[in-house]
Amino acid sequence: MESMPQPTTQRVALVIQYLGTRFHGWQRQPNQRTVQEEIERAIASVVNYPAVIHGAGRTDTGVHAAAQVAHFDVVSQIPAHRWASVINARLPDDILIRASAEVESTWHARFSASWRRYRYTLYTDPRPNLFVRSQAWHYYYEPINETIIQKALDPLIGRHHLAAFHRAGSSRPHSWVDVQEVICQRDGSFVYIEVQASGFLYGMMRLLIGLLVQVGRGALSLSEFTRLWTEQCREEVKYAAPAQGLCLLRVGYPNTPFSPDIWFDTQPKLTLPPVTSPKYCLT
Repeated sequence: MESMPQPTTQRVALVIQYLGTRFHGWQRQPNQRTVQEEIERAIASVVNYPAVIHGAGRTDTGVHAAAQVAHFDVVSQIPAHRWASVINARLPDDILIRASAEVESTWHARFSASWRRYRYTLYTDPRPNLFVRSQAWHYYYEPINETIIQKALDPLIGRHHLAAFHRAGSSRPHSWVDVQEVICQRDGSFVYIEVQASGFLYGMMRLLIGLLVQVGRGALSLSEFTRLWTEQCREEVKYAAPAQGLCLLRVGYPNTPFSPDIWFDTQPKLTLPPVTSPKYCLT
């Protein structure tokens, strides 16, 4: 009788979306609900042994992800492309695996990545909106000038020591960051700030956004903003932007196993129609 083929070890990459509101960040932590632990629990329920996944980045408490990338090693006869649906069937409704694919054993979600890109969303209309609240910072106290914010961002392009935006508690031994692209755009009541870099410091984006809002509302000059980060004045950068406006937008690889429609721009931008006089239909 011909024997059945034995399962072999495969490395499976995942593209993951999650709403960070009810999570204590990505990384597994004792007595806290985390994204990593939820996915590992789902995989373990299939293979009946502990699973470990490795993410491209460690998002903080309350931060969202549109295309986080992770990988895990598994001994199973399940084809790699089917793991997305297998895991989704066992996940809560605030996590979704968009796709799965087999990768080489040397491919690593974190160390093979060339860059990460974050988007921060500001909502500037004074009227609150329930459907916006969980994914934007409702900042309406003073007008925000997106053109000035862009001017503040432009000098950050390149390799810089960004200790001014590095929160305490990180195991990273240095604060050097290669910033590749910076964009600030307005769409009606929404201001979007995107930063792409080789990697990000612990708390970097929220500290950076907190300071940029001061620039955008005219409370901090361009020269003063530049002085704070070039002279590494961490003690003068006191306020971090709220977590709910921040999203890990995507992660780039030299040889990505996924097509662009899976990972490239999967966080829909928030939009609201212009306010006009209501027209009532009388019957």
